Amino acid sequence: MKKSIWAKSLLGGALIAGLTMGAQAQDWDKVEIKAQQLRDGMYALYGAGGNIGVSVGEDGVILIDDQYAPLTDKIRAALAEISDAPVRYVVNTHFHGDHSGGNENLGDAAVIVAHDNVRQRLSEGAFVAAFDMKMDPQPKVALPSITFNAEMSLHMNGDDVRIIHVKNAHTDGDSMIHFRKANVLHMGDLMFNGMFPFIDVPNGGSVDGILAALDKAIEVADDDTIVIPGHGQVTDKAGLVSYRKTIGELRDIVADLKALGKSLEEVKAINPFKDYDLIQFHDSWASEVAGFMYESL
Repeated sequence: MKKSIWAKSLLGGALIAGLTMGAQAQDWDKVEIKAQQLRDGMYALYGAGGNIGVSVGEDGVILIDDQYAPLTDKIRAALAEISDAPVRYVVNTHFHGDHSGGNENLGDAAVIVAHDNVRQRLSEGAFVAAFDMKMDPQPKVALPSITFNAEMSLHMNGDDVRIIHVKNAHTDGDSMIHFRKANVLHMGDLMFNGMFPFIDVPNGGSVDGILAALDKAIEVADDDTIVIPGHGQVTDKAGLVSYRKTIGELRDIVADLKALGKSLEEVKAINPFKDYDLIQFHDSWASEVAGFMYESL
């Protein structure tokens, strides 16, 4: 499908590999980690998996997510081009392996921070049904050593960093991270910019939770905020508003079909999102997304 091919070429397969989280099938030698400076001391790193946020300064480096374990050396090399400061903190936006896989390589020297539910799912293991993928329990070094229930802050590099949990959105452990002085907001997989979303319903996700999270992000952001999505290109508050509008439309389409008595199988067969110009991760992804929304309503 044209959209899927374009998505794969756009970020070297990161969108496909990141969403399927299929580490075994990925050729890590071909993955490039590319840095984009957003503001003084603030960067985004792109590779295979979720977008990484980076804060560098006198107190060291803060990473927001860390992609896959086999990419850690490449991520370190990219960071070395930016700063020689050590990684002090890693904040996981959620538990999926394309955002937390590097924990095991960074946890000896850095403090890992995440929501309570992220630690639980990483420690116990999880199954991501949408991709038929089992995540094994992670070693102690890969687990968050600082967890929180609702919100916490870090005060580093001259900034106040708010880590805000949002309930039952992409998963049950999502956080958005706002660097208040730099005015950069990392959304994790609460936002797939220009793409159909992934809602991990068996692991606590819901479309209404995503909409509530996007409403919170819009409240936090202002017209100067730089927004890092979990996947896709960096955007701004207007991009958040547009994405929220689209997800709301998709949700209402499915809700109307469900109210008419359509079954899950019927809704997926109808493929009600087929006319939306959003990137798909495989040819039937739009239909799968309708199914995720149906199951969560």
